[in-house]
Amino acid sequence: MSDKKNDKWLTTDYPQIVFENSKVGRLKKEIFDAPMSKIEEILKEYEIPSPSELGKAGSYIQTTPRMHVIENRRKNDIVFVPVGCTECHGDYANSGLDTFMVTQICEGIRRYTLKKGAPVNLALPPLNYGGHPYHHCGMAGTIIMPEDVVRESVINVMLGLWNDGFRKQVWVNNHGQLWILESALQEFFKRYQLPAIIRVIDWHRAIREFFIPIDREDSLTTDFVHADEAEASVAQLLFPEMLDMKYAVDTEGEPLLPGGHFDTSVDPYRRPQLWQQGEGQAAIERAAVPEGVVGCPTRASAKKAKRPIAAILKYLTLVHDEILETYPAGKLPPVEKICLRDPKEMEPFLKEPMSKGWKSVFELPYIGQINSL
Repeated sequence: MSDKKNDKWLTTDYPQIVFENSKVGRLKKEIFDAPMSKIEEILKEYEIPSPSELGKAGSYIQTTPRMHVIENRRKNDIVFVPVGCTECHGDYANSGLDTFMVTQICEGIRRYTLKKGAPVNLALPPLNYGGHPYHHCGMAGTIIMPEDVVRESVINVMLGLWNDGFRKQVWVNNHGQLWILESALQEFFKRYQLPAIIRVIDWHRAIREFFIPIDREDSLTTDFVHADEAEASVAQLLFPEMLDMKYAVDTEGEPLLPGGHFDTSVDPYRRPQLWQQGEGQAAIERAAVPEGVVGCPTRASAKKAKRPIAAILKYLTLVHDEILETYPAGKLPPVEKICLRDPKEMEPFLKEPMSKGWKSVFELPYIGQINSL
């Protein structure tokens, strides 16, 4: 007889790793338990690894003839927006590491959905530099944009994509700037009051269970922090030609107060505070780890990244499929359920862009707290 009190959780041999008994949790548990042969099959389905498609015709909205974009949007109006940055990841790695990680993950989703007949749309990364936490200040190779510049850039890309009929947006983040993206999302909705489905997904956190070291041959051996075993492993799988591992060195941060309060990058310990919720409890990067590394990249291998990458590919596909199955192309939840605008008033704005009777967002009447359109 099952224990009803525990039916909500799917446990593992590791007490710190449990999965919710939901469609999401069952998906992750299946991948967690899968043999490596199954992981290899998943990666093959998504054609991982593959060369970067940032300049490939037809991969992104910006590299595709306009009419082809319109034709595909009529079948699939979801857009994935990869978000990275430019920052030092040690002498062994490229400073665009975050951007290439997230774009190549999203490109895998596009290739997979293309085989199904209606590929997800991709938008070129709007943040080539990005926002950064304070403790990155002073590092050569790290380019820090002001938070208001980052936030406004994101808000305006959201608006422009919405105006072009992409009213279902999934922003996939690969960098320590989550709070800025969350702020941009909330401000977008408060400012414009537009019906939309928009998510911000910090992809490492979405599959945090796969970055927790366990007793398994393909497992990481250290916690995910920065430019470390985890990131070097993902980079070795996705774009090894951008690395020179002979320059990799291992380091560790310098705490200035007792530990146990702040979690590491993917929040595996469920500690009281996220890493971005404080400064001063540890030395800044320039003082403690001028190498630009916090962790052990010398332990990295492409094999250790295969299960986490398979997990995020399958999870993002689930997100995509659930949205499109519930709300097919051209459909959204009822206007009155997700914004304060009059459904009748919204009819011309929700038409296909440039079609007869369509109105653009620049013709929206102002409502709400902030009128800055």
